[in-house]
Amino acid sequence: MHFGLSEEQEMIVSTVRSFVEKEIYPHEAEVERTGQVPRELGQAIKQKCIDLGFYACNFPEEVGGAGLSHTDFTLVERELGRGSMALTHFFGRPQNILMACNDDQRERYLLPAVRGERMDALAMTEPDAGSDVRGMKCQAVRDGGDWVVNGSKHFISGAEHADFFIVFIATGVDETPKGPKCRITTFLVDRGTPGFEVRDGYNSVSHKGYKNYILTFDDCRLPDAQVLGEVDGGFAVMNEWLYATRLTVAAFSVGRARRCFDYALNYSAERKQFGQPIGKFQGVSFQIADMITEIDAADWLTLAAAWRLDQQLPANREIASAKLYASEALARVTDATLQIFGGMGLMDDFPIERFWRDARVERIWDGTSEIQRHIISRDLLRPLGA
Repeated sequence: MHFGLSEEQEMIVSTVRSFVEKEIYPHEAEVERTGQVPRELGQAIKQKCIDLGFYACNFPEEVGGAGLSHTDFTLVERELGRGSMALTHFFGRPQNILMACNDDQRERYLLPAVRGERMDALAMTEPDAGSDVRGMKCQAVRDGGDWVVNGSKHFISGAEHADFFIVFIATGVDETPKGPKCRITTFLVDRGTPGFEVRDGYNSVSHKGYKNYILTFDDCRLPDAQVLGEVDGGFAVMNEWLYATRLTVAAFSVGRARRCFDYALNYSAERKQFGQPIGKFQGVSFQIADMITEIDAADWLTLAAAWRLDQQLPANREIASAKLYASEALARVTDATLQIFGGMGLMDDFPIERFWRDARVERIWDGTSEIQRHIISRDLLRPLGA
């Protein structure tokens, strides 16, 4: 059993970490202050990523990506997790779901996205359909050879930079023992499509500059050519896609926790009270021990889940466990770090209060902690008939 990284993987980690430290860290404070990423800065980060050969590294080589394995890509996401999400967004990772594009769609959406010529955004959540995605109300109705869409989506990240959107929309209803459940179809929607509008969303305390938006559809007509995958097949595609996003949240949480831990460790060694470094007091040193133990555990859970995907083994429960544990460990690490810093931890002289605020959303998006516990428990109990 070998737990070390290969030479190539060590190079991936070193390269991405160096990129984040040199190209992301210097701009974080300004983005936090203004809540904006200047367009020219975002484009510069994107171009540097393209030049580095890492843009769309989550896609196979046959479509122009770097062809990284799930484990390799998880290492990339882990290192990107150290930086501001508003800025690392431009270290382009188009949605893997675009691999479902047909021949025509590949030329219009997939290949331009991989080359960095067009950016995508994913739209699933609605005001009344968060964890209950099959309760969505945004619907598309057949009208001749078109679909007429009405409704809205919210909490849509990256919408301000997107050229097109991958939107999950209800296209029918099934009666089930648990009540009516929507059939879902995935659509590709271009910015500027008549009847489709992108509006400002809500002000969040987490991830300043990484804004959320509201999408509205008012008799928006979409031809069959805009259907991604099969009609009514969006729920299956969604579940497959959520593997990648949940693993990304886990990896991001590990990377952010390690960066936060470095602050706690160094501060514990440098800050003196009662004539000695505070790290000499068990009240602090034991927290340091607990933090690194949790971070390492989250790291191994995350990498093990990615490895299972590479081995084509079932990984639903393992990914849910990684997302659950890593996101909750990040919350504990950021809170403990803030406590170690004391009052200064709440001041914007240090990024600790930002890490603390940012960490809160990781337990909510891409499947809440409660949803992850449901996935884990059902995976264990269902084979026993419970």
